[in-house]
Amino acid sequence: MQKSLTLTLSILLLAATGCVNESNPAAESQKGGPETLLLKNYRPESIFNIPATMVEKARFPVIDMHAHRYARSEAEMDQWVSTMDEKGIEKTIILSPIHGKEFDSVFDAYAKYPDRFEVWCGIDFTGFEGPDFPATAIAELERCHEKGARGVGELGDKGKGFFSSRPAAIGLHADDPRMGPIWDKCAELGMPINIHVGEPKWMYEKMDSTNDGLMNAYNWRLDNKPDIVDHQGMIDILEGAVKNHPRTTFIACHVANCGYDLSIIAGLLDAYPNLHIDIGARFAEICATPRATAKFMIQYQDRIVYGTDMGRSPDMYASTFRLLETADEHIYDNRFGYHWPLHGLNLPDEVLEKIYRLNAINIIGN
Repeated sequence: MQKSLTLTLSILLLAATGCVNESNPAAESQKGGPETLLLKNYRPESIFNIPATMVEKARFPVIDMHAHRYARSEAEMDQWVSTMDEKGIEKTIILSPIHGKEFDSVFDAYAKYPDRFEVWCGIDFTGFEGPDFPATAIAELERCHEKGARGVGELGDKGKGFFSSRPAAIGLHADDPRMGPIWDKCAELGMPINIHVGEPKWMYEKMDSTNDGLMNAYNWRLDNKPDIVDHQGMIDILEGAVKNHPRTTFIACHVANCGYDLSIIAGLLDAYPNLHIDIGARFAEICATPRATAKFMIQYQDRIVYGTDMGRSPDMYASTFRLLETADEHIYDNRFGYHWPLHGLNLPDEVLEKIYRLNAINIIGN
């Protein structure tokens, strides 16, 4: 019996890490028994007979501080606005790494609804290793600001530099002295910066049976990437930028990828009043530990903004409202890659209103 169980667990782990030959019909089974079920296809459904509260509209008006260019046509944009009306989303911030003509084009498209969308710009890292940088980047930043960009980002760095920018700036991090004049210019222009540092800690851990976030971690793994800055190193980079530019407003998105240890980001929030966080696309991490997370969010209620980063579907918004507003327990949501249950945070109204809208207004204005 023990041998059979060990073999089954080995098969499941190999399936999770992509080592099973999926040309084998048995390995392709999604709903079979444990001998053939691939762990990546495991979709648990709760049988607990406990309250399930559907929240179709947010309790307070919402500013979504973390979205992207999900609507690619006028019809899709109209539908998105209709969904926003239905769910209580007052405004959405379109984060982007773009500049130049591409920024102008996207900005002009979303200008159909100037009160419902803001399009933020990226940094032009062209020639970042040359003598004309950062002057050229600042010139383009000023031009985008004049066009209508009210913020910068999302700028992403998972350990090798700004990888998601146009062009990528591999080797350049937020605390690099070359970035200093750009951050100072953002402060001068009143442009907050949304910055993505690292990834959740599970992505750095061993991809084995001890990693409780394995199913999502494997898709975004960093443990096998050579020459990257580790998780703590990325937090140190963030701190360096925030500390050295106290007049510049930084928003560390995804809870600064510190959902596994909220004391890390709490220490930064205590030290640096110019730092804020968004909760976009990290509901699975923070709602796995509801009591610790609710305590954290109540304590730092003035420094947290709502964000989604998960598309524009009505059920997506409703899912986030349920997790923030209710005390529902043992919620499985397949939009997240983990296989653990989530739990509602049941945040007080005064905290919800700040996170949903008031803190965003303090950052971006009306």
